[in-house]
This record gives sequence, C-alpha cells and structure tokens, in this order.
Amino acid sequence: MAAAADGLGSIAIDTTQLNMSVTDPTAWATAMNNLGMVPVGLAGQQLVTDSICVPGFDPSLSMMTGITPINPMIPGMGLVPPPPPTDVPIVKEIIHCKSCTLFPPNPNLPPPSTRERPPGCKTVFVGGLPENATEEIIQEVFEQCGDITAIRKSKKNFCHIRFAEEFMVDKAIYLSGYRMRLGSSTDKKDSGRLHVDFAQARDDFYEWECKQRMLAREERHRRKMEEDRLRPPSPPAIMHYSEHEAALLAEKLKDDSKFSEAITVLLTWIERGEVNRRSANQFYSMVQSANSHVRRLMNEKAAHEQEMEQAKESFKNALTGILTQFEQIVAVFNASTRQKAWDHFSKAQRKNIDIWRKHSEELRNAHSEQLMGIRREEEMEMSDDDSGDNPSKKLRVDDSALAAQAYALKEENDSLRWQLDAYRNEVELLKQEKGQLFRTEESLTKDQQLQFLQQTMQGMQQQLLSIQEELNNKKSELEQAKEEQTHTQAMLKVLQEQLKSTKELAEINGHDESQANEINVLTVALVNQDREKNSEKRSPGLKSEKEALLIGIISTFLHVHPFGANIEYLWSYMQQLDSRVKKKKLIKIYFLFRNIVLFFTAG
Repeated sequence: MAAAADGLGSIAIDTTQLNMSVTDPTAWATAMNNLGMVPVGLAGQQLVTDSICVPGFDPSLSMMTGITPINPMIPGMGLVPPPPPTDVPIVKEIIHCKSCTLFPPNPNLPPPSTRERPPGCKTVFVGGLPENATEEIIQEVFEQCGDITAIRKSKKNFCHIRFAEEFMVDKAIYLSGYRMRLGSSTDKKDSGRLHVDFAQARDDFYEWECKQRMLAREERHRRKMEEDRLRPPSPPAIMHYSEHEAALLAEKLKDDSKFSEAITVLLTWIERGEVNRRSANQFYSMVQSANSHVRRLMNEKAAHEQEMEQAKESFKNALTGILTQFEQIVAVFNASTRQKAWDHFSKAQRKNIDIWRKHSEELRNAHSEQLMGIRREEEMEMSDDDSGDNPSKKLRVDDSALAAQAYALKEENDSLRWQLDAYRNEVELLKQEKGQLFRTEESLTKDQQLQFLQQTMQGMQQQLLSIQEELNNKKSELEQAKEEQTHTQAMLKVLQEQLKSTKELAEINGHDESQANEINVLTVALVNQDREKNSEKRSPGLKSEKEALLIGIISTFLHVHPFGANIEYLWSYMQQLDSRVKKKKLIKIYFLFRNIVLFFTAG
C-alpha cells in the first residue's frame, strides 16, 4: 500500500483539475499529461517538460558513482506539487489510448492488494489482459509510465514488463484495477481487468546486489580515508649516512631546539654500524657535541630545583598561615565550650559546636603533622650537608635550625595545651554518659550469660544424641541375640526329634545300647556346647556355633544311614534346615563322619 501511495503521489494532480468537465478536451489533455498518458488525437507528451528535467542527465551514472537517480516526480523535490492529503479520496478517471480505453475501478471497492516489494524491483506482473491484446498495445499503455526495457508476454493473458528505473514501477502499479477494452468492441476477448503487482526478477536482484556492493566499497573507502586522516603521522624516516648529512647533523647537534631530533639520528647511525676508521673522527666530534649539552641540562635542572625550593618555601609559609587560622578557630570553639558560654546554648547548638570543634581539631592536627614533616625533611637535608662547607654558612644554618626548633617546640606546647582542654571536655561528656555505660555493662553481662546457657544446651544436646546412638546399638545387638536364640532352639528341637527316630531305628535294627549311649552323649555334648556359646552372646562365635550344629546334624543323619548316603541327598536335607550352609564345608564334614560311622557299625 505504501508503494501504491508513492505511485499516486508521483503522478498526483491538483484538486482544481479533478473537478473539470469530462467533455472539455483541454481538461482531458491536462489530466492525461499528469497521469503520464497520451490522450487520443494528441501528440505524445512527456511526463515532465524538458525545462524541468536535469539537462544532460545520464541514468547509467548511478551504476558508476553509487548516486541514486533523482526522480523528478518525487513529492517534496520542488518539481511537482506535494500529494493530496490521505483523507481526500483520489478519483481515477478514464484513460484513452490509440488502441484501447482504460476504465477506472469502482471507487467504493477496496484498493487492489500487492505483494511485498522485492529489493531493487524494476519488473511488474500484469494479469487480466484481454485475449486479443498484443505486445504493441501493452507497450502503448505502459510506456507512458517510463522507458520499457523488455516485455515478456505469455499465452495465458499475462505478461512481465521491465522498466529502466525503479520509480517507474510505482506508476505502473497505479493502473491496477482498471478495465481495459480494445477499441470499441464489446467482445469478451477484447476486454479484461488489469492486475498489476511487483515481480521478483533475477536481473533486478542482481543489479541491486551490484549497487549495494558498490555502495559498500565506497563506504569502506570513505572509512579508510577517514582513518588515514585521523591517524597520527608516522615519524620521519632516518636518512642514510653520508658526509654531507653528517655535517648537517653536527650543526643540528649544536642547536638546542633541534638537539632531540639530531640525537635520535645519531643513535640510529651508530646502531646501524656506520662507524668505521674513515668516519670515526666525524662521529667522535658529534659525540663530543652531544656531551657538551650535559652542562646545559645540569644548569636547567639546577634552575628547576631552585624554582621548586621557592615553591616549597611559599607552600610552607601558606601552610603556616592556614595552621594559625585553624588554631584560632579551635580556640574559639574551646572558649565556647566553657561553662560561662556553654550553658546559654541549646542542645542542638551544643551538638553542632561539638561536631565543628572535633572536625577543626582533626584538620588542625593533620596540617600540623604535615608542616612538621616538611621541617623534619629540611633538617635531614641540612644534616646531610658536607663537613667542608664554610663556617659562616654553618653558623647561619645552625641559627635557622635553632629558630625552627624553638618555633616547633612552641607550636607543640600550644597543641598540647589545646589537647588538654579537649580531654577535659571529653571527661565531662564521659561523666554525663556514665549512667548509659552502667546500662551497657548490664546488657553485656546478660549477653554473656545467655551465650553460656546456649553453649551448655548445645553440649547437653550432643550428649543426648550420643546416648541415643548407644541405645540404638544395644537394641540392635539384643535383637540379633534373640534371633540367634530362636534359631538354636529350633535346631535343638530338630535334633531331639532326630534322636528319637534314631533310637527307634537302632532298636529295630538290633544295634547295641552302647552305640546309642555314645550317640546320646555326643549329641548332649554338642547341645551343651551350643548353649554355652549362646549364653556368651559374642558375635565372633557365630561361626563355631554353626559348625557345631552342622556336626551334630550330620552325625545323626549318618547314624540313621549306616551304609552311607549320597552327597546330593544330604545337601538337599541340609538346605531344608538352613539355606546358609555352604556346600564345600558340608563335603568335608560328610567324609569325616561317614568314616566314623562306618567304624562304629563295623565294630
């Protein structure tokens, strides 16, 4: 819409011409000329007269210099009147050409929509052309918008038109929505509604990129020129050694104003290795000239030192006067703090006077210390003088030192007296604040007591935590002992049942009672041993208790099976009683007690 508005502005006409009669040929000619069209029966006229155009303007100049071509129809350039306000409706009129007529769209309809304008667009898409429209008719209609470089017409009633400049596209967009009729024919193939829109062409984009690159190059060149202008100048090049240059350099070394430049050249020549047997005498004379400037430099240094001493003396005198005024101000404050005058001041006034007095005393003491430091430095400089000085000079120095010491002692005495007065005032203030100090001491004792109580509470909490941990450990040990006791009781019950079964089997099989008694004694000993180990309740004896129980169970099992049994059968039986028994240990005990049982049965 913005592009369309620009196009409208570029071919805008006055409001007085909009109200002219349509039948007036002069008005038609004026309107067509403002629109850039040639009316029927009139000779072709330019959009802008030759008197307004820039004489000798070359449009191709912009590609070489990067200057954007000036559009004479742009509002605000002074060539055409500014566009009408946006609130005033723009009335489009009928446009007559030689081969066709363009009828404006309904003003009540919304303006035709357009796509986003591509960068550097010079090509437009024209759709809705009549089927019988030719390239000559299209060129006749659109060449009034500007110079046409190419027309690509399709068989499907549309074409692409490429103009010479970008601003001509805006004029062509203005014709979007017009109904085109060829001649006076009413045939459907001779009429169509135009739709003009921006087209994206590779040629336009390539030209736009070339222009942007050219502008970027110009900008880089401009920045480089600006940097070169602002860059500090480089030092002058050192000339090569020659006898003529050496003679000129020797003259420059004698001149005080050119000595710095000349000594740099001399140093460069020596570092380059220009000194040889032939030029040694000449270089020696230049070095001698450089040495002659040492006396001048020492004289300048002495002059600057004298100026510095004078400045120090003036600074010391000014500081002494400032210190005297500070002492007077402090004396005024001390006098005002005495009881005769102090009682007549209000509380706020006393507070301000006290603050001012303290501030003045701090400044006075700081300035006094600074002055004393300056005098100590002078005394040290005086003590560092050589012993071979003149005696009269020594006497003068001693007299000045004694006078300075006396003055310093006097000032120190005055400062001590003022400090004594200040201490007295502080003692009075401390007496007034005595009640507050007692309160602060009580609060401190309370804080200490609270801190001590907090520490004791923390110690008690730590003790309770340690006792609780010990209690938990004891509970866990007790639970383990209970579990072991229940386990041993269950094993005892199993052993008793097995003993009963073995006795019955022994009676049936006709074994001797002696063998049964031996087995009973063995089982009783094992049971007693288990009880003793359980009563001890020690964690390291768990392994021996299990081994004893395992021995008892295997002995009773082998007693029931005197001729031996399969190891897998014994393992399955032991797994039913206790699943934690390892197979390796069971095999060892099995072979041992199997031999024992075979021995007893054979006997």
